[in-house]
Amino acid sequence: MENIGKGIDKTLKAKNLTGKLDRLMEEVMNDPDVQQFILDHREQLTDDDIVKSYAKLYEFVQEKKKFELKDATMIAPGYEPRLFMNFHFIDVTYVPTESLIKQKAQAVIKNRVKAMDMPKDIREARLDRFELTSERKEAFQEAFKFINEFEDSPKSFHQGLYFQGTFGVGKTYLLGAIANTLAEKGFQTTLVHFPTFAVEMKQSIQKDTVGDKLDAVKKAQILMIDDIGADSMSSWVRDDILGVILQYRMQEQLPTFFSSNFNMKQLEEEHLRVTQRGEEEPLKAKRIMERVRYLTKEINMIGKNRRMYE
Repeated sequence: MENIGKGIDKTLKAKNLTGKLDRLMEEVMNDPDVQQFILDHREQLTDDDIVKSYAKLYEFVQEKKKFELKDATMIAPGYEPRLFMNFHFIDVTYVPTESLIKQKAQAVIKNRVKAMDMPKDIREARLDRFELTSERKEAFQEAFKFINEFEDSPKSFHQGLYFQGTFGVGKTYLLGAIANTLAEKGFQTTLVHFPTFAVEMKQSIQKDTVGDKLDAVKKAQILMIDDIGADSMSSWVRDDILGVILQYRMQEQLPTFFSSNFNMKQLEEEHLRVTQRGEEEPLKAKRIMERVRYLTKEINMIGKNRRMYE
């Protein structure tokens, strides 16, 4: 590097670029990455080319320092500065780090799961963290079966799962784990906490946004309706919201999942049959359940209440 330095020094003096600039240039030229890059491309670079590239070399050295210190004031945070030849001049490019690439990949996967009013632990659920017991073995196996069959043939109709069981047995967690596994395989899932969704739909009447919200849910590639039956249901929510969603998904043969404290028989007779006003409407309840049974296979989940042990 001695000869390179002397040559550049002469060029600087010829251009009257000395003093402070000379000191800055000395710091830049002492950088080992700069020295190696110039050596590797010496046949393409004259001393004058190097001087004309000074601004980019200076940018590289400064940004490299910030990168090593993980300084957020970098020009491109998360990107590593690299030198490259741009015709006869030296330029700087910014290359995403392996960590940033992984973060972006995870963000893409995460965005494939639209969780509406779902807790954080469900949004981060994983099948490999699902505590497998003899009581929950069937549910776990059916989940894997669905994932594998759907991945093999996503355009075919696949019956979803209706997880039924008491509080805290892992129904919602398993839904989240299935959704995240499907996301890793490139599929989009919408998770809906149905009692909250029903309230939001009622509020949407005044804002005239019922249609948009309803379409977003009913047309989801894979839909998971959590905690159905947890709250009393008005005839409007049952027929004009849930009924419309299920009718569309049955017609389009779109995968649908449920979780509930009720089994299917109880959901029909103890929840859907009686409106908030106490009116009995067995035919309307049966119509809803015909769609539920067509779309899903009932799986009973039993075991201890894991919420009590968290």
